[in-house]
Amino acid sequence: MPDEGPTRRGLDPPAPTVRELAMVMFRQRRVFVCVSGLILGIALLYAFTGTRYQAHMKIMVRPGRADAVATARENAPVDTMRMAITEEDLNSEVELLKDDEILRKVVEANQLTGRDWFHFLKPGEGRAAAIERAARRLAGKLRVETVKKTNLVAVNYRSEDPAVAAKVLQSLATLYLEKHMAVHRPVGEFQFFEQQTEVSRLQLEEAKQNLLQFVSSHGVIAAAQQRDLALQKLSDTEANYQQAQVELAETERRVQELKQQMTTLQERTTTQVRIADNPELLKALKSSLLDLELRRTQLLTRFEPNHRLVQELDRQIGQAKSAIAAEMLAPLRDETTDKNPNYEWAKSQLQQAEVQLKGLEAKAAATSRQAAAYRSLARQLGEDAFTQDSF
Repeated sequence: MPDEGPTRRGLDPPAPTVRELAMVMFRQRRVFVCVSGLILGIALLYAFTGTRYQAHMKIMVRPGRADAVATARENAPVDTMRMAITEEDLNSEVELLKDDEILRKVVEANQLTGRDWFHFLKPGEGRAAAIERAARRLAGKLRVETVKKTNLVAVNYRSEDPAVAAKVLQSLATLYLEKHMAVHRPVGEFQFFEQQTEVSRLQLEEAKQNLLQFVSSHGVIAAAQQRDLALQKLSDTEANYQQAQVELAETERRVQELKQQMTTLQERTTTQVRIADNPELLKALKSSLLDLELRRTQLLTRFEPNHRLVQELDRQIGQAKSAIAAEMLAPLRDETTDKNPNYEWAKSQLQQAEVQLKGLEAKAAATSRQAAAYRSLARQLGEDAFTQDSF
């Protein structure tokens, strides 16, 4: 009895072969077909009626930065054709979403290698092969298509687990953006622009310091604007100077005309003339004539007309009559004079013109000095503006 165990172990029948298993299946083929059909029906029923979750994602394809056209003209026209999205661009983005490298990374990120029914049949399968097979399975479940008449690309993915569906699309979006940037941007472009940005920042800080020192030393803030303001004031001042010169010439001509006019005018003019006889003198002369005639009459009563005394009275009577006649021919003349209004008007206008002339001369001199000051200021501000713009 003690040796029975080893002997029985040595006489154990070998494992059944495939032929023997097939013979058993053929003998029980009805049972096998029924069981297989039941299993297949359950699998199909689960496949078609089981719970599925679908995640959606849309990607908008936008044009990148258009490179400027090299031309000799100052303002080159913008090439708008390069800024439009074509069908080839959309198809390129679709193929980029289906890239094998991206799908493999999505599989690794979400650990999708063991989510099929056949991974148990391949226990010796390597990791690379499992990832490749899971990537092909993921490519079959992904639906990537363009939306008509838009710049959108729609991505759909179904899974039994809603969290897995969402994570797969999130990983796909992240990896797609990285791949998109790597494809559309040259290598080292970001580092180059970062370096140039730092250089520009340092130059800007240096320019700020230089500008602050320049402003504090020269006393200007916006030299260009102050220069333009000074030029505007210079233009207004020169216009005022020209106007003053015109008014000065007019006033000088007016002074000359008034002086010439005053030489032809009298300072005083006769305003009233009265002519009258001298009644007292005429009365005395007539009274004397009457006395002489009375005396002659008395003498004629005693003497002859040719008598010496009578002739003497006749001579005196003739003189009296001559004096009366002379007085009648030369009456008294009374004239009244006053200031000439024309002369006084010309004199007042001349005085006003001379005062105005002195004021215009002073104004022209002050305006000339002001224009020279603005001209010098504008020249200095122009140099300051050129220096300030160079910072």
